[in-house]
Amino acid sequence: MAPILEVRDLSHIYSVGTPFQRAAIEHVSFSVERGEFIGIIGHTGSGKSTLIQHLNGLLKPTSGQILFDGRDIWSDKAFTRSIRFHVGLVFQYPEYQLFEETVYKDIAFGPKNMGLPPEEIQRREAAAFVGVPEEHLEKSPFDLSGGQKRRVAIAGVIAMEPDVLILDEPTAGLDPQGRDSILENIRAYQKAKNATVMMVSHAMEEVARVTDRLLVMDHGGLRMDNSPREVFRHAWELQQIGLAIPQVTRVFLRLRELGVPVDSSVYTVEQAARELLRLKGGKGSC
Repeated sequence: MAPILEVRDLSHIYSVGTPFQRAAIEHVSFSVERGEFIGIIGHTGSGKSTLIQHLNGLLKPTSGQILFDGRDIWSDKAFTRSIRFHVGLVFQYPEYQLFEETVYKDIAFGPKNMGLPPEEIQRREAAAFVGVPEEHLEKSPFDLSGGQKRRVAIAGVIAMEPDVLILDEPTAGLDPQGRDSILENIRAYQKAKNATVMMVSHAMEEVARVTDRLLVMDHGGLRMDNSPREVFRHAWELQQIGLAIPQVTRVFLRLRELGVPVDSSVYTVEQAARELLRLKGGKGSC
């Protein structure tokens, strides 16, 4: 069975043939399976945003291929257009793209563009998945708080029930409670629909905690592709390319430098507690 998405030797060059020619992505290859939750991390200018805009056909590769279910998304125009419903992309600060009179109309905009009948739109669970209460559906989206607007904007993409949901910094600018809530909602959608989720984030603790796998971009190339635990085994290398590793990982790296025989690849408080208990022989408290 083919991966849901496959990137083959992808390169993208801006301003080809001009003095401003610049390679944003060079020879990137990876595949994504159905149901995975993948984090994409990298320093500013590493190629993350350019990469995700290729995955649903917003950008065309300079060279290489993007395959959806084994088929090149640029194989014909009709297929390219349909990909934008199968691979949903939520841009950073999507609340600025709200425009309809009511929350319901904003959420229903995508499904209507897909040609779905009204009764189909009615049964969509998108609002519930992202925590938009039913009483908000007839409100103007502009009367909602920033966090609520973010939920509505994400619901508008989820309403199309994409096979792959891609989010660019979905929790940027939110308070800790708002961040945790939105991440839980996205996780609920992923599990309920067996959807693939890909999330760009600068918040290392956050992305490490919720994802199954991390792609690390660096100067247009794919530097690492592994589980969070394996990626954070290379914490020193991550720091060298300008990434802020999770605070708990920094603490354990320092302990390691001081000669304490701990596993410095931990990246959550729960893992840290287990590692300290292991160090003490599994007895006592931390």
